[in-house]
Amino acid sequence: MISARNFWDKAAPRYAKMPIRDTESYEYTLARTRSYLSQADIALEVGCGTGGTARKLAPHLTHITGTDIAPAMIRIARERCGEEGVANAAFEAADIAGSPVGPFDAVLAHNVLHLVPETEAAIGALHDRVRPGGLFISKTPCLGHNGISLKIRLMLKVLPLLQMVGKAPAVRFLSVDELETMITQAGFEIVESGNYPANPPSRYIVARRIA
Repeated sequence: MISARNFWDKAAPRYAKMPIRDTESYEYTLARTRSYLSQADIALEVGCGTGGTARKLAPHLTHITGTDIAPAMIRIARERCGEEGVANAAFEAADIAGSPVGPFDAVLAHNVLHLVPETEAAIGALHDRVRPGGLFISKTPCLGHNGISLKIRLMLKVLPLLQMVGKAPAVRFLSVDELETMITQAGFEIVESGNYPANPPSRYIVARRIA
């Protein structure tokens, strides 16, 4: 199976051209995230891809650092940051364990927790990067949740074959309950959650560090 770094490096040019699949859900959760941030905050986004979300949030923060495992994604993020004149965002090629330690007022993880091999360890590492009382904001496709559509179930059946030929990344099939348990056991209190979209559920969670 192709490594995560190599997969996303190869995917970066195509990924950069892809439109957002569900703009309504994206814009809604982006607005919810903005509502929790303040101009004085310093934030970290892991798995930032080409930096689109980080650049949208930058005007509402003092500074945001975006990290991604794929150097090609980071190159595109930096280029677009320069083109758009975003001065308070920086991007680094790093996995979650290698991301800046902070502590940060807010740590964001959008569409990445299901793609890391040890989700519990990743959430623990992110917990350590959030200041006490700070926020961990994530959005995660929960492909192990009961009730996903037949179309999605059929697509998931061919996933192992696609992974064998390097056409799909490793994916963890999390349920909503499993994900939320991991987050609370890491030392967070969930203050808001919801599925956007509903099927398959992409769980949006705002959690505050309490321990």
